[in-house]
Amino acid sequence: MRDDYDFSKSTKNPYAKKLKKQVTIRLDEDTIEYFKDLAEKKDLPYQSLINLYLRDCAQSHKDLKIEWQ
Repeated sequence: MRDDYDFSKSTKNPYAKKLKKQVTIRLDEDTIEYFKDLAEKKDLPYQSLINLYLRDCAQSHKDLKIEWQ
């Protein structure tokens, strides 16, 4: 490896705005298990599958109907 590197002509990462942000959420165990099982069938990490599902809901402006019993 070199002792010094020249970054004077470098450019910013064009994908930096699309990086994921780590958050903590609380989910029911059965919900996590559902996505883990589905992710295994699709050969995806379950967190990526949850992200894809939530992104789809956000893009389609899906509204949640809540009925308290």
